[in-house]
Amino acid sequence: MSLSDFFEPEGIAVVGASATPGKLGNDAMSNVEAADTEVYPVNPSSSGTVYGYEFVDSVAEADADVALLCVPRHLQPEVLEECGEAGIGAAVIFAGGFAEMGGEGRELQDAVADVAAEYDITVLGPNTAGYALPHRNLYGSFVPRIRDVGAGNVGIVAQSAGVAITASFHLTREGYGISAMFGLGNRVNTEFSDVIPELDADPKTDSIVLHVEGTDDAEELFEACREADTPVAAFKVGENEVSEFVRAHTAAPAQKNELYEEAFDRAGVVSVDSTTALVDAGRALADSPTPDGPNVGLVTAQAGPGIIVADHLDGVGANFPELTAETRERLDEVLPGITYEENPVDTGRPMPEFGRVVDIVARDDNVDIVSVYEIYEDSLGYPVEELATLAEEVDKPVLFTVAGPAHAFEDERRQMEAAGIPTFDTPERGAQAVAALIESIPDEE
Repeated sequence: MSLSDFFEPEGIAVVGASATPGKLGNDAMSNVEAADTEVYPVNPSSSGTVYGYEFVDSVAEADADVALLCVPRHLQPEVLEECGEAGIGAAVIFAGGFAEMGGEGRELQDAVADVAAEYDITVLGPNTAGYALPHRNLYGSFVPRIRDVGAGNVGIVAQSAGVAITASFHLTREGYGISAMFGLGNRVNTEFSDVIPELDADPKTDSIVLHVEGTDDAEELFEACREADTPVAAFKVGENEVSEFVRAHTAAPAQKNELYEEAFDRAGVVSVDSTTALVDAGRALADSPTPDGPNVGLVTAQAGPGIIVADHLDGVGANFPELTAETRERLDEVLPGITYEENPVDTGRPMPEFGRVVDIVARDDNVDIVSVYEIYEDSLGYPVEELATLAEEVDKPVLFTVAGPAHAFEDERRQMEAAGIPTFDTPERGAQAVAALIESIPDEE
């Protein structure tokens, strides 16, 4: 069993394809029709073409590596067997109503597992919205408009495809995109521990983020995270009063979040507590070097937001080290006497020399991470020129929290991103991203 067919299929069969807009088989066709591979709409009840591809009666007529199964749940074992006989190596089962229902649903999922084992088919799902590889223009999903999800460098592996889709659109809306998205669903034979090594080896993926409800594969999951060279962040949900709801969603076992978080910590994984924190951690980990330590140099042009950042970081193990005498001397030459020149450094408001202040703090030997907050002013803009090579030169994470009308600073924000400086839009989000970097620091042996 291998996931390689999902990444570079020589052909894709859409079983249950439809020419009727709004049907599952039509939505799936609308997403895969642009893939750089042959697509086979399979439906013995249809004729003609859909999205320019001619219908075929059977998967036996499809020269495909991947099948998207858009048929009712009770037909899945039979159709999967036909895929196996046709030599198809991977399949996505969108339908729900399997182990998460218990009873008959569990029996149906067991039948799917038996067929998959007999024919060595890698199955994503059942009960999933599929997967996406934007760099390959490959969207194996029925979700409308998923092709709007752009290419980026964060890989998403989620037990709930709904969470995976949410995170994918979130990253796209903010201008970043994803390298990959896999919704695992009921995990009949494709688990976290199968997908993580694939994304770890993917040159387009610079960080991996996980949404976990619970899995019998927990030890293998932790081992895969421990072995990965790519940084990993995880959001574990679904304990206590909602455990039955979770079981009814993806047939996940009830497992305490605390146990996962402790194991993730031992495996070097960053744990977060929200979807927003998950995507922000993914971005920070993907675009920043691992800091040497938890020593933060905070530069703010407004004291109030700076205090929020400092307060949050103080609760997650950050240090605000004393700046060196050389740094303080250089700051004295730039800052007026009414400002706060210790660490955090408060400039009082944006100023023409703000970029120089950030540069001075970033070059302090006592500082491992630089966190910046500044409200945008049209007359000054952001210090893009001063920061253009800073992150690379100091080889430290430099993170910038922006505020103001997006249309005014969007170009400059993107320039900072291109220079290796992740940007965020609230003090809390900026602080959480710094906290993720601190948590990513390897423990001393």
